[in-house]
Formats: sequence, structure tokens, C-alpha cells
Amino acid sequence: MTRWFLLPLVALVAPASAVPQAAAPAAPAAAAAQRPPLIVPTVVARYPHDAAAFTEGLIWNGGQLVESVGLEGQSDVRRVDLATGKVTARATIPAAQFGEGLAAWKGQLVSLTWHDGIAHRWAAPTLKRLGMLRYAGEGWGLASDATGLVRSDGSATLTFHDPATLAVRRTVSVTLAGRPLTQLNELEVVGGAILANVWHQPFIVRIDPASGRVTGVIDLRAIVAEVGATDPEAVANGIAWDADERRLFVTGKRWPTVFEIRLPR
Repeated sequence: MTRWFLLPLVALVAPASAVPQAAAPAAPAAAAAQRPPLIVPTVVARYPHDAAAFTEGLIWNGGQLVESVGLEGQSDVRRVDLATGKVTARATIPAAQFGEGLAAWKGQLVSLTWHDGIAHRWAAPTLKRLGMLRYAGEGWGLASDATGLVRSDGSATLTFHDPATLAVRRTVSVTLAGRPLTQLNELEVVGGAILANVWHQPFIVRIDPASGRVTGVIDLRAIVAEVGATDPEAVANGIAWDADERRLFVTGKRWPTVFEIRLPR
């Protein structure tokens, strides 16, 4: 497991004055030139969230949040009312499987499993089970764009899939200031860019899907501090984009709150 970024990640973004000084040695000149900006979001609203939900995937669909919850024996896909946090529909995942990322595609939902290589298909409005698909490797995060699905597996590689068959179309290696960035987790596509949580990190990275280069780092440290979780696995994980209202939501595993955030222009 590559851990180089645990402290140096913030040292590889600009401006340097916005990040801790006790980081790693200075990056090479070429890498320094690639440093993405540090983006500090504004919280515009807070909504209740099931503090027991081990959130793995989060999307906005049909006027509600839809969430994939993990852990063997506890995994499900659920529709959630934003204002109240109440679950309005739920579909369970087989007890031996660990539910992971979630994406919508043309009236259906697709949810991953961590190490079973199984993707479940659901009817978006009802969560009725429609079948399953197979893929190779681990499933962490999943997102959709206009052409298909993109999956993370905890490495520095993003895999782009045919949405109907999950056949691999291409892969891209994600880099931050010239270095591979591993532990990519929950994904969302916003404005043509891929947003990704970094596991155990209070940051979301913005990725160019063509090159894999990180073009911005969204700083969630103030939000993480507000949550004040003592569970080491209660990390930031969950990004949902309401394209119609242009609202961006973030949450975490076992967090009591969903935050609506605004990014500076």
C-alpha cells in the first residue's frame, strides 16, 4: 500500500502558504510546476445523515440522494430524503458481499462489490434488482459520464467501462504533481472532470479524465474537523452532484451530516 501522500499531499498543491510547512522535502522543479491549486469550499447547508451508514457511494438521482452502504452483512443500496435523512427505499446486497461504489446509467443504477467482481444492476426508481455484471479486480468507487462508467480500485488507475457489459474501454493513471496518486475511492463526474475521495485523507482531488492529471485539490479539513469523528474509519467518502440545481454534496462513513458545499469560481 503506497503511503507517500499521507503528509506530502498538501505540500504538492499551491499556494504553499495555505498548507502545513512541516511536510516532505521540496518536489523537483518539474513536479512543482504541475502543482494544482488548493480549493477551499464554502458550506452552504447541512442535512441529517444516518450515522451508522458506512458510505461507499453517493449520487443524486430522481430528486433524492441514493447511497451505497458497505460492510459484509450490512451492505445495501438506499434512496434517502435529503431534508430528513430518512431512507425511503432500500435493496439489500447478499450478506457475504461488501457493497462499494454506485452510479446511475439511463434509468438504472449500478453498484460495485469490493472483492467479488460483481456489479449489481437496479431499477433507479424502485431499486428492484435487474441482474448483475462481472468485472476483474477490486471495486471501490464508480461514476458515470455521458459515455459510460469509470471505476476506481484503490490504486492510481481509473478504469473506463462500457455501461452495458462492463467491458474495459481504457485506463488512465492518476498523477499529482507528477507522482502516482493511489487510494482513489468514491468518484463523481462534475463538469467533465472526475472528483475522487482519497481514502483516509480530508481531500477530494479533481482529475482530468484524458490525462489523469490532478488539476485541483478540494480541502475538506474544516469539514472533517467539524464532524469530529473518533472512529479512524469514519473518513470522508461520498460525493454527489445535482446537475439540475448545480449543488454539490459531500459526506463520510458514519458521519451524521451531509454537507452541501460551494466551490470558488
